[in-house]
Amino acid sequence: MSADSPLVFLNGRILPQLEASVPITDRGLLYGDGLFETIRVVRGQPRHWDRHWARLARGAAFLKLRLPDPPETLLDAARRLAELNALPDSVLRLTLTRGSGPRGYSPRGADQPTLLMTLHPAGPPVTTARVIASSFRVAANDPLSAFKTCSKLVQVMARAEADEQGADEALLVNTHGHLAEATASNIFWVQDGIICTPPLQDGALDGITRGRVLEACRKLGLPAREATAGPEILPAASGVFLTRSTANVVDVIELDGRPLPVSPLTGPLRTACENG
Repeated sequence: MSADSPLVFLNGRILPQLEASVPITDRGLLYGDGLFETIRVVRGQPRHWDRHWARLARGAAFLKLRLPDPPETLLDAARRLAELNALPDSVLRLTLTRGSGPRGYSPRGADQPTLLMTLHPAGPPVTTARVIASSFRVAANDPLSAFKTCSKLVQVMARAEADEQGADEALLVNTHGHLAEATASNIFWVQDGIICTPPLQDGALDGITRGRVLEACRKLGLPAREATAGPEILPAASGVFLTRSTANVVDVIELDGRPLPVSPLTGPLRTACENG
């Protein structure tokens, strides 16, 4: 592997990134017609691969996208990428698009999907974040919000707002004014000792770490529930945290420049998710 051209997996082949190419007619490029997964790799092993694959498969079935490779083949390729790139602790990005097809929105004629996997350095651990409330909105009751589609312009623009304000993340509310998620994270808050998170129908992604936190709550005997609420509830919460596969449990220590308390419940949840 060259430092200038790490190895990637593209349509069944491992090859240098500089030699990898996707046609300009690919619908992922033209319309965001595809899905992706972001997976933490630890000691050369993609974590919670089965859960990520299950979500990808559900999304592919919903979008009527063909999965060109079985999960076992891709898991072996992901492990091989970590080995060949000398990145045992890293972040794996898996992208599936409908592939190339005729001009226009109709997917007819696009029957050769593109599947790409790339590997990226994991970066230092993150346990806290400063967050702003974005002016952008996600649609309530949108079935597509349950999947990681390649169409993420709302999240891109919200994250740009966070960058402009020197924040780490941006919260998104839905078209009904209810909390949905952050741009790359699910959101939780602690209210009256209960760990709360928005329901999926409010625009929340069916996050892998979100699900693991809810499981950890059951195992630890911590009360938890899905709750529809507006962002005004967060400053009064006894703790707010984000969850994502690449960073686990992240305490929100500031919202729109206002300090927030850290709940003592996040420590046990972080430990449970790190060890689970």
